[in-house]
Amino acid sequence: MFDHRTLRTAALTALLLAAAGAAHAQQADPSRGNPLATPDASGWLQTSTPSGRIDHDNPFFQGFGSNGRSCDSCHRQAQGWTVTPQELRQRFARTNGMDPVFALVDGAVSPLADVSSVAARRSAYAMLLNRGLVRVGMPIPANAEFRLTRVDDPYGYASAHELSLFRRPLPATNLIWLTAVMWDGRETFTPFRPPMDAGIDLQNLRSSLASQARDAILGHEQAASAPSDAIIDRIVEFELHLVTAQMDDNAAGRLNEGDAMGGPNILTQQRFWIGINDTLGGDPTGDAFDEKTMRLFDSWDMPAQFTRDRRGRARAAIARGEKLFNTMKFNITGVAGLNDVTGLPSIRGSCSSCHNAPNIGNHSAALPVNIGISDASRRTPDMPLYTLTNIATGKRVQTTDPGLAMLTGKWADIGKFKGPILRGVAARAPYFHNGSAATLHDVVDFYDTRFHIRMSAQQKSDLVAFLSAL
Repeated sequence: MFDHRTLRTAALTALLLAAAGAAHAQQADPSRGNPLATPDASGWLQTSTPSGRIDHDNPFFQGFGSNGRSCDSCHRQAQGWTVTPQELRQRFARTNGMDPVFALVDGAVSPLADVSSVAARRSAYAMLLNRGLVRVGMPIPANAEFRLTRVDDPYGYASAHELSLFRRPLPATNLIWLTAVMWDGRETFTPFRPPMDAGIDLQNLRSSLASQARDAILGHEQAASAPSDAIIDRIVEFELHLVTAQMDDNAAGRLNEGDAMGGPNILTQQRFWIGINDTLGGDPTGDAFDEKTMRLFDSWDMPAQFTRDRRGRARAAIARGEKLFNTMKFNITGVAGLNDVTGLPSIRGSCSSCHNAPNIGNHSAALPVNIGISDASRRTPDMPLYTLTNIATGKRVQTTDPGLAMLTGKWADIGKFKGPILRGVAARAPYFHNGSAATLHDVVDFYDTRFHIRMSAQQKSDLVAFLSAL
């Protein structure tokens, strides 16, 4: 048996705590142009690495395919190691839409789109430019419990042979805490499990990330063949050592002052293992779920002290938002993967019920769920709509993206996606797998309406302040 009170995984220690010395102790000063710090809408984001720099000689930044792309084409440091529409529009303007990120293979609304002129390219790459979405082409599984009975594709391409699924590139940072690789988990070799002597299934994680890198080079970069295992290993090691978080807030200042625990340097020391604080009782230590999953800004929860000036008021708002995230109760209903798994039609929970990994914000064990993001009722005219019919029952459902069901073929998995890690979230708008929430305010509004929470304007503002500080 192991003592969970002192558990630090050997893998996490080797990868992260060794990096928390002089290099991580360095406080990035935005005014001095620290290369690890980049500005975003709410302040400054910082990425921590063991060397204290970004190794641009790593093959992560090299192209191996025929279209000029590299991992960096869609995973940019300044955008939280993903891409944003604003930055993509800048690249389009600089190159008239000829930057390698704009490629028919997955950057366009259809691989048959007209790209013969600047105007045509602007239309062809509209989903990248407007929402930061790439097109994932996948067939209906041969063994699926459903069939495609109708397609409404504004781009005239999708069919059962290849659905067009428009999704956000996930961040290539904070990967050491992943419990599933890709939105639908398709690059996860097997469910990550906690060995008795290590809380991170590092071998499985490395294998999954290696598969993802290899497939990305063959697919997104259109390489004729995959690079050597040694090159893939270097990419994976580079990614595993990236730790990113908001380190400075425009209004609240440094997020590790006053005994607060914001920023990436403290994040590198975060205790974690697969299943830690699992909502459904899957913590291997046997500990019960603790709803207080976020404790970064407990020390700022002193209203009397933090109301005298603008900075103090901003810190108090962040602390209030953290408390709401942990404890604001609402009825969780109609969530496939949660309500049906537990057999409870209504679960009294909070944001932390699904975002339960302490101070990280994803689910600590793989938990793909359907919260309704791809429902037909939320479809916008730029998204395809698919009508799926259950072969056994004749029941029909309409969705813009079947999610996990495109891998498993299971009717119950339609619309299921994983929840992403929340750290550094302010830098990578828009949100959800399909970019349907342009801002963090939109994210909060979605949950407010979806679960009938009836938040006040102040509560919404405080939640956004907290999320922006992650």
